[in-house]
Amino acid sequence: MTLKTGDKFEVSKQVTDELIRQFAEVSGDTNPIHLDEEFAANTRFGKRIGHGMLTASFISALLGSSLSVTKIVYLGQTLKFKAPVFIGDTVTATGTVTKIRKDKPIVTVETICRNQNAETVIEGEAVLMLLD
Repeated sequence: MTLKTGDKFEVSKQVTDELIRQFAEVSGDTNPIHLDEEFAANTRFGKRIGHGMLTASFISALLGSSLSVTKIVYLGQTLKFKAPVFIGDTVTATGTVTKIRKDKPIVTVETICRNQNAETVIEGEAVLMLLD
């Protein structure tokens, strides 16, 4: 199957304490806003939040596993963090093909992550190269 402008893909994942702790271990980002209840309680969020890049990694999962074309290379990604993600939130990453270059196998995809309340938590754009 080939990609067409307007094609849409999505994947959902729940953010758990375990997932946050695993991401902290893998990334080395041990900011207490993610890991320490007492510290986080005294922030503007009032409780722990998930790593922004953890949530952004759901976009990578979407593009690497949910597109109808699986042989891709990431060329770029913009991210705007719009709202926090909390433990227990279910985040849905959606990608919509917005542009396909005619001269090269390069595709632009609008990327949006929303929580279970349909609130946008991340928005951005990915540029991908399709491989043979």
